[in-house]
Amino acid sequence: MKRVIRLNVNGNVAQLEVEPEATLVDVLREELGLTGTKKGCGRGECGACTVLLDGRPVNSCLMLAVRVRGNILTIEGLMADRNLDPIQKAFIEHDAIHCGYCTPGMILSAKALLDEDEFPTEQKVRHAIVGNLCRCTGYEPIVQAIQAASETKRRQK
Repeated sequence: MKRVIRLNVNGNVAQLEVEPEATLVDVLREELGLTGTKKGCGRGECGACTVLLDGRPVNSCLMLAVRVRGNILTIEGLMADRNLDPIQKAFIEHDAIHCGYCTPGMILSAKALLDEDEFPTEQKVRHAIVGNLCRCTGYEPIVQAIQAASETKRRQK
């Protein structure tokens, strides 16, 4: 029996009817059309489905949509006024995209880190993305991109 839920996604409230066992990743992709959130392992091991819930990275494949409370940010909500976020720009500039499958989750994990610690060490950057697997083994440019985004923030202050 379907249940009515309200989700605050990227600043917009959506009211939906979903099956009780529907995961957040499925609702985001199939009901809301936000396909930037990737569906990977379905077990919380790859990080492809990472979104931010109240600013914290979560595996949306492990969350039942009916249980979600708070503000959800997906990769689609990161752009402001049609401008890429500095983290997105840094990923492009440092060729940290490769196949692109892990990119949304990596970027959102990086955003959570930089929102908490504007100038993290390389060790903190690596720790922040430990739950996000890159099948292309692009970790070096990913770490460099996150550090560059941090440096951009430093210069803007």
